Amino acid sequence: MRPLADFTTLDRRKIAVVLTDIDDTLTDRGRLPAKAYAALERLKQAGFIVAPVTGRPAGWCDLIARQWPVDGVIGENGAFYFRYDDAAKRIVRHYARSAGERQADAARLREIERAVLAEIPGAAVAADQTYREADLAIDFCEDVAPLPKTEVLKIVGIFQRHGATAKISSIHVNGWFGKHDKLSTSRLFLQDCFGIDIDHDKDSIAFVGDSPNDAPMFGFFPNSVGVANVLDFAGELPASPAFVTSGRGAQGFAELADALIAAKGMEVSWTKAD
Repeated sequence: MRPLADFTTLDRRKIAVVLTDIDDTLTDRGRLPAKAYAALERLKQAGFIVAPVTGRPAGWCDLIARQWPVDGVIGENGAFYFRYDDAAKRIVRHYARSAGERQADAARLREIERAVLAEIPGAAVAADQTYREADLAIDFCEDVAPLPKTEVLKIVGIFQRHGATAKISSIHVNGWFGKHDKLSTSRLFLQDCFGIDIDHDKDSIAFVGDSPNDAPMFGFFPNSVGVANVLDFAGELPASPAFVTSGRGAQGFAELADALIAAKGMEVSWTKAD
């Protein structure tokens, strides 16, 4: 992981798409500060395609797709993408699994939920679970006292014991059935909505994140970036980002936005540290 200063101007000029995690990448201590939201808007105004790629639920993603300055959103770790069609004034939704599959998955996830709550004292179903359509989120530090990493890994093991995929974010263990992840649905989103083949055009895409569930993106994109708090997971990442910002969370994201916009020779504002 090299410092962001090593991301050359020539390579930054190639970037046309910015994909970003949300929690602890755009946010600080659970809040979305003005500097991060403004950085999203400035990237859009500068002509970049911008899309959050998050573990957050469908209910949140519907609002993000409609109201944030973004071109779409990939949610629940790749369970779907949502895009708001400004011309037609409607939301476009694409799911990785059919409605029937999601209904069957929900029953199996309830079994996992019962097992986790019975076996892991202090764990809880995430507060945003009500708004989810395809996965189960177990809270290990957002609204509960932080659990030791050993307990977090036990939660992952329970998901896997039931045949589910499980990924650790900075706040939740997310589990689901199916082969989708952040990368597979980002691939569909960019192909369907913009005709971009990420296998051919990966050098034109930057991804920024902070935690182990971002590893598929870190490993695939040569111009992947971690905000500084990704270093909190040193030794735990299946794949690491190519570059690391000096700032944590929102400050790190704004730092990357500055660097990308500056490489295109455009004016930069709103990004100085408080």
